[in-house]
Amino acid sequence: MATRLYEHEIFLEHITPPGHPERADRLRSLNIALEHGNFAGLERKQAPQANEDAVTLAHPEEHLFAVMRQMPEEEGEINQIEADTYASPKSFQAALTGIGGALAGVDDVFSGAADNVFLAARPPGHHAEKNKAMGFCFFNTVAIAARHAMKAHGAERVAIVDWDVHHGNGTQDIFWDDPNVLFCSTHQMPLYPGSGAKSEEGRFGTIVNAPLSANDGSEHFRDAFKSRVLKAVDNFAPDLILVSAGFDAHYRDPLAQINLTGDDFDWATGRLMELAGKHAHNRLVSVLEGGYDLEGLAESAGMHILRLMRG
Repeated sequence: MATRLYEHEIFLEHITPPGHPERADRLRSLNIALEHGNFAGLERKQAPQANEDAVTLAHPEEHLFAVMRQMPEEEGEINQIEADTYASPKSFQAALTGIGGALAGVDDVFSGAADNVFLAARPPGHHAEKNKAMGFCFFNTVAIAARHAMKAHGAERVAIVDWDVHHGNGTQDIFWDDPNVLFCSTHQMPLYPGSGAKSEEGRFGTIVNAPLSANDGSEHFRDAFKSRVLKAVDNFAPDLILVSAGFDAHYRDPLAQINLTGDDFDWATGRLMELAGKHAHNRLVSVLEGGYDLEGLAESAGMHILRLMRG
């Protein structure tokens, strides 16, 4: 099983204010974990920077320009774009490089250069709606990757599975009217951003939400994942599985109250890999979203990547 990881130093140069949970130390903690001998066989590549045009696969040009206009130019300057979303001079380049890594990952799994790919990027993307940057996110990386798979590789059906503890409202917004993209999400509810009820099903029934309650743990998560997410993905029979891999449902995370461990993410990864093998020639691309406790993130993302490598 060939697993590729995309990374880039630019992701450390997206600067947020002191005390902000979405900080460069997140990737530094993951990099320390990846120094372990278990990851010796992991192919690590530098993510390429996408063209600005790639953004318009999932967002109108007006949104692209609105974000560009809000980027600061002076070194050390930080602009507040939205309530909790900040930009520094290198943030736009970091966002485009994250998109570039996701597109390269999609290209890899369709060309056979890799069976699966993990993108260790920031800022995250799944809260970015068609016309709105929010929740630490400027552009919806995983949505752009899904559209790229369809446009560049002729994928007919793409499944996006989002296990971040916060609902992927942006991805849901972008694909609400799209019968060819399945969006499945487990998340804590009520919690930011306030969406993600079971009743939100999309125009074609291709939105599947599996909300969890505060203090739910492994059993509730696995039950929801099996009964709603895995069942929906299996029935959809996708050509590609994309994962919005947030690790903030870990019990250590400060922003939510779901009590998962690294074992749960290992298990969920394995189940999705089985469906990717069954329907999609193993094609699976995973994109880092949230995860704000450094130890919890390193443990969970490390186990996720190890499971991708084990096949």
